[in-house]
Amino acid sequence: MDGGRMYVFSSRPRVVEDPWKPRWSPSERMQQKHGNIMRDPRVFRGIASSQPLKFAEESTTRAVGPKQARRKFRARTPEAVQGRKHVDVQTESYLEELSDIPEVKETECQTDAFLDRPETPLFLAAKTGKDAATQIYEGDLFDFEEEVQPILEILVGKTLEQSLLEVMEEEELAALMAQQRAFLERRNNELPEVHRLEEQERRRREERERRMAEQRRALEEEKEVAEKIAARALTQQQLADLVPSVLASLRREGYFYDPVERDVETHFFPRLMDDVESILQKNCRVRELLDEIIYDVTQKSLETLEELETKASDP
Repeated sequence: MDGGRMYVFSSRPRVVEDPWKPRWSPSERMQQKHGNIMRDPRVFRGIASSQPLKFAEESTTRAVGPKQARRKFRARTPEAVQGRKHVDVQTESYLEELSDIPEVKETECQTDAFLDRPETPLFLAAKTGKDAATQIYEGDLFDFEEEVQPILEILVGKTLEQSLLEVMEEEELAALMAQQRAFLERRNNELPEVHRLEEQERRRREERERRMAEQRRALEEEKEVAEKIAARALTQQQLADLVPSVLASLRREGYFYDPVERDVETHFFPRLMDDVESILQKNCRVRELLDEIIYDVTQKSLETLEELETKASDP
């Protein structure tokens, strides 16, 4: 809407094509290859009464072109403010009852094959329903200048905030890059010194390990010498008491002896003991014989005494 006048679309005049004029010549059609007849655009498919012909659709499309253009370039209504909502209102020149179930009608017609078909009139839907009006008071609709202000403030604020964030991000990236470059330069400058210190530390470590190895070898050698000295002293101490103890042990076992004493012990003492034993046996035999003689004499005396007593007792 501009100053109370409605926007009207207009286009340059052009020649309307003849819908009955074929789009190709018979010679071109003959040059084409024969194919499926259902692909021929001249063959109509479907019920003739259910939809208009192609040229009728083209004329209808051309007729409603300005309306579609007005609908395309028409300014869209902004979103409703909080607490309100938009309602679809029909603004066409005729009203049509809205329904999810379309009306379907079946019709039949018989046409003469050789009669020219008249021009198809423009399709205008039949008016259905009842007309109604709505009273809009002042203040019911929103004030664009007032309602658009918070939206503009939000858009401008968000744009400025995003711009500031992008600028701060760029500055931060630039600072990070500068810091990284300075760090790389400092690192490159300190790298030779680091290598020198690492090499110095490596030499010191190798020298410390070498000296520790030498100290360990020296301690091992001192320990070995001390063990040898202790073993030598222990050996000497053991050998000092070993010879007398071995001699005494051999002497006790009889490996070292006096020949006279050995002769006395092996020859004289056994013979002497045999002689003493024979003498003792003879003495024992003599004593036994003496005891037997005494026993016999005593028995005979007792027998004589008993005989005497017996004789004395007889009258």
